[in-house]
Amino acid sequence: MRLFAAVLPPQDVASELASVIDGLKKLPGAEELRWTGVPGWHFTLAFYGEVDDDVIPELSSRLTRAAARTAPFQLAVSGGGQFGHGRALWAGAAGEVPALRLLADRAEAAARKAGVEMGEHRRYKAHLTVARSRSEVDVRPYVSGLDGFTSRTWTVGELALVRSNLPVSGVAGEQPRYEVVDRWALGGAG
Repeated sequence: MRLFAAVLPPQDVASELASVIDGLKKLPGAEELRWTGVPGWHFTLAFYGEVDDDVIPELSSRLTRAAARTAPFQLAVSGGGQFGHGRALWAGAAGEVPALRLLADRAEAAARKAGVEMGEHRRYKAHLTVARSRSEVDVRPYVSGLDGFTSRTWTVGELALVRSNLPVSGVAGEQPRYEVVDRWALGGAG
């Protein structure tokens, strides 16, 4: 299974962001981007890639502990940025971002301890991808459009393990489908 750990924004927060994204889609050149939809919006904590079925129980056990050791925290979707000269346009995070970063570190450590090959550790950058491009695109107008946006603040209360089902139809613009495999409440046990 192709898996990752994530924090999912609540539906009303996603709807707030969707209103802003609808406006960005009307800007000149927006058709050059492949826009992700609300069902695909998440803050990836750790990307695991293909995980063997026999590893999933140990990974789940370790994610359970990671969640229990992390106190619930406040977060909002806020601002935006880009990676790779416009290859990825994203909305950022505001609020208790250090707590989100700690949860990301714990989700990565859980995978390593479970035997998932994680590759080189990278400093976590909280982001929710809203569009991608196969080539370089000047996304500065879109980043500017996100600059003034901040959603309502919510309490992050769970860690999700999500399965990514990549498109197989070959239809242009088809998006991956995401399926929550498991969820663990944040517990604040230290």
